[in-house]
Amino acid sequence: MSIEPLRTPWVPDSPIPLPEYPRPQMTRPHWANLNGAWQYAILPKDAPAPQTFDGEIMVPYAVESLLSGVQKPLLPEQRLWYRRNFSDPRPQWSDAHVLLHFGAVDYLCRAWLNGVELGQHRGGYLPFTFDITDVLREGDNELLVSVWDPTDAGLQQRGKQVLKPGGIWYTPVSGIWQTVWLEGVPAVSIAGLKLTPDLDWQTLQVEVRLRGGTYAVDLCLEVEAMDGGQVVASGACPADKPLRLNIPGSHAWSPDDPHLYDLRVRLVQAGNVLDEVGSYFAMRKFGLAADGAGHLRFTLNDRPLFLYGPLDQGYFPDGLYTPPSEAAMLYDIEYVRNLGCNMIRKHIKVEPLRWYAACDRLGMIVWQDMPNGGRIDGMPVAIAAQAFGFWRSDRRWLSRFGRAEEANRVEYRADLQAMVDHLYNAACLAVWVPFNESWGQFHAKETAQWLKGYDPTRLVDHASGWFDQGGGDFQSKHIYFKKLSRPRPDRRAFVISEFGGYSLTTPGHVWDVTQKFGYRFYDTPEELTAAYLKLLEEELLPLIPQGLTAAIYTQTTDVEIEINGYLTYDRKVEKMDAEAVRKAHEKLINSQG
Repeated sequence: MSIEPLRTPWVPDSPIPLPEYPRPQMTRPHWANLNGAWQYAILPKDAPAPQTFDGEIMVPYAVESLLSGVQKPLLPEQRLWYRRNFSDPRPQWSDAHVLLHFGAVDYLCRAWLNGVELGQHRGGYLPFTFDITDVLREGDNELLVSVWDPTDAGLQQRGKQVLKPGGIWYTPVSGIWQTVWLEGVPAVSIAGLKLTPDLDWQTLQVEVRLRGGTYAVDLCLEVEAMDGGQVVASGACPADKPLRLNIPGSHAWSPDDPHLYDLRVRLVQAGNVLDEVGSYFAMRKFGLAADGAGHLRFTLNDRPLFLYGPLDQGYFPDGLYTPPSEAAMLYDIEYVRNLGCNMIRKHIKVEPLRWYAACDRLGMIVWQDMPNGGRIDGMPVAIAAQAFGFWRSDRRWLSRFGRAEEANRVEYRADLQAMVDHLYNAACLAVWVPFNESWGQFHAKETAQWLKGYDPTRLVDHASGWFDQGGGDFQSKHIYFKKLSRPRPDRRAFVISEFGGYSLTTPGHVWDVTQKFGYRFYDTPEELTAAYLKLLEEELLPLIPQGLTAAIYTQTTDVEIEINGYLTYDRKVEKMDAEAVRKAHEKLINSQG
């Protein structure tokens, strides 16, 4: 295979790539970024820790990526090792404890500090933390990390990663792919926040989770909300109770006015401030409501809003899952916003928290997919059944949908709950998508019921595209090869959660000159633009009066051999007339009235 050495226009910061604070909704002053040059080695899976290393790897870029400086595969029978040294930060900090955070490591990670094992973590998309206080030494400290990642030879959640990429399946992302960092905290500290706005009652509910202590009788939670630097609300309560903060005259968040409030949260005991974190929140409300014709419409702050935007895979040719820089990450969101879109469907990937914070600031509504897992060897039969219109129960077709093993289903449920907890505070996030096109799907209706109970503030697209089990909030269709049309109405709202995928080869900006994938091909940007505008005007727009309340186009950028993006994979070429496309998008969004 001939792979073009594609790069985006952005260059990682040096010597520390992605130097920005990684947790925007719970900030503290004392922290240190461990991104940068580490040592690495790839050994047989069962080999002991290496005594010598193969060379340098640039963290946090996956070992398969160009920006890692390695660009080698990690096979299921191998293990990836990392090593770096860092200085004890405590002389510069006044904190009693030091935490070691990993933003995300795919898949099974173990860590040692100064020869002492800290623990292990399974899962490729969510953060985990070790308290390293008792293992830290004065002066220099050695951190050793091992990673095993079976990719699609395993059953774990992995999105579109496969060992043999092609079509809609992409290069694996193994090892560390989000920021690694140290944080100084008090002995008793705030481990997490849960922020729940209620626009109807104009309140914000604040809950805290503790680390290093118990909820003593005299342990209090004090909260202040600020707007433009001015305190607009404050309150206090026992730390083990939810605090309901009144936000009078709430300034609602929306794509046109993405207003955010700042938040200060303190943990106080006997008048002494034990811990303090900074945060932010938005006052907003997602829902469904019937219009005058009886069609259910998506609503934001009790007003109907037609949602339109792209499927977004979050891949980069040089960094894979990891953007080269903050500017690269922001570019994609801002480009979609400037195209007149008001939403993004984040497709079977969980992004770093800074991505969601950017959507909060820019007013971009997000549909969030759960990364898929399970076996894929039964997928051809499922694809054929879907193509011929045969409905199948995901309770009976567990093996065909790749979830025959109970242990794998248990891991999925745990990962789903952890993802919801992790992203709960994101103001932009409106819809959970637990399953996509039957990949690893099981008990989707029951999963939607659980999600609606666990997070009643958001909507659920329970089985996006295929094998609708009658659950969730949406009739959710993927339409690529047929004329766009509305299914027979039921009690749910109607969305086209994938469509289009119109494709154009852009010489000099393709991943692989020998292969391409798309759903309909065009020869010039002018032809592509004309076909896209015709699709929106003649097929999509007429469905809105019939009840269509959201549509998602495939996709933001080309990804590897998929060449169906608004942008080329390297983000250097706009493939359509952006101004004409923007006007068409605005017409769609405004047509619902």
